Amino acid sequence: MSATAPLPATSTQQGGRRRPRVVVVGGGFAGMSAVRELRKADVDVLLIDKNGYTTFQPLLYQVATGGLNPGDVTFYLRAFTSRFKNADFLRAVVTGVDTEAKKVRLDDDRTVDYDYLVVSCGVTANFFGIPGAAENSHLIYTRAGAIETRDLIFTAGEEAAQGRPGAPDPTVVVVGAGATGVEMAGALAELRNDAIPVAYRNMPKDRVRIVLVEMADVVLAPFDPKLREYAAHELRERGVDLRLKTSVQEVRPHEVVVKDPDGTLETISTAATVWATGVSAAPVVGGWGLPTGRGGRIEVEPDLRVVGHPDIFAAGDVSIAGSSLPQLAQPAIQGGKHAGAQIRHLLAGAPTEPFHYHDKGIMATIGFSDAIAELPRGIKFKGVLAWLSWIGLHVVTLIGNRNRFATMVNLSVRYFTWPRSLNIVVGDPAEIRADRA
Repeated sequence: MSATAPLPATSTQQGGRRRPRVVVVGGGFAGMSAVRELRKADVDVLLIDKNGYTTFQPLLYQVATGGLNPGDVTFYLRAFTSRFKNADFLRAVVTGVDTEAKKVRLDDDRTVDYDYLVVSCGVTANFFGIPGAAENSHLIYTRAGAIETRDLIFTAGEEAAQGRPGAPDPTVVVVGAGATGVEMAGALAELRNDAIPVAYRNMPKDRVRIVLVEMADVVLAPFDPKLREYAAHELRERGVDLRLKTSVQEVRPHEVVVKDPDGTLETISTAATVWATGVSAAPVVGGWGLPTGRGGRIEVEPDLRVVGHPDIFAAGDVSIAGSSLPQLAQPAIQGGKHAGAQIRHLLAGAPTEPFHYHDKGIMATIGFSDAIAELPRGIKFKGVLAWLSWIGLHVVTLIGNRNRFATMVNLSVRYFTWPRSLNIVVGDPAEIRADRA
């Protein structure tokens, strides 16, 4: 074992009894919810994540379109665990799980003992084997991905406006018309409609195209049909080139090949291809020795315990239970909380209970003063009220008052002084980033 910094120790109570240790892998919605649920339990909790921060993924599209700073949607995980006397944080990459010895292996050759393990490391993109998609698409599921996408899009617009030789066509293709794809396309359309005429007076805004490609025949499939139709109409009203029943055949560095509903192949020149469809478990999870099913997700019992491993839980999108639920924060939050509660039951000698998801509704924003919302008991609404509800929910759900305040300020600037201020968050072009690296 390499000589590295010591790991956080477990507590010892009177009589020499060591408190059980619960290791939580993944500092997303599910992992933090599990830690919070165990805050008063007689255990030591260790949260492990490869990043030192957690990211509020629902607002990453705002980072990718210059509406928010990356720091507005991230929170220091050590600050989170410091709120609880029995919790600690470790920044490390998990490379495996020794289920016999009950140890988690880390990338620096260290191991962490556990009595109970919660796997909640989320998912990554599924490219469905489409040629070039993994190599040439851009993701907005992580902070780094959102920043890279933002810098690429804004750099492409600048180069096109200046007429630089070899500049890619200022077109953005968004693949997938779920909530992430619709929100990304809507925000880009606002930039095109409002910012281009002010910032680039010599470049016609119609030269900038936003293409939203969806293989199904509807957008936002989980919503009521009338809300789906409303969202599709509003996207088209904003100038989004919505391509339904259209499949991606290949993604190239500055091109996307799609198949239209009639089977015709079309090549679309693009400055950036944003991949916002399909998820699967990270490939590394498949090597941990845990049973996996479709999409590489971990197979679990009704109580979220991993099949064949009564001391290991899987919560959130990484588990098979999460695959049948919407890819939203609430299923992950509730799953993590349930896993923590079942550990408390086991410590008390009580039986575990099956997980039941409590549907609190779904929302998606289309753009300024426009969104759709579908709540339990058949409550549906759209337009300004849905948009205000969407903003309020996302701001409240953020961790930390600083993040809530900064997000409210930046969104207010974006929506209520736009486009007069043009105060967007931008970064460095690719060549400067490469020189710095």
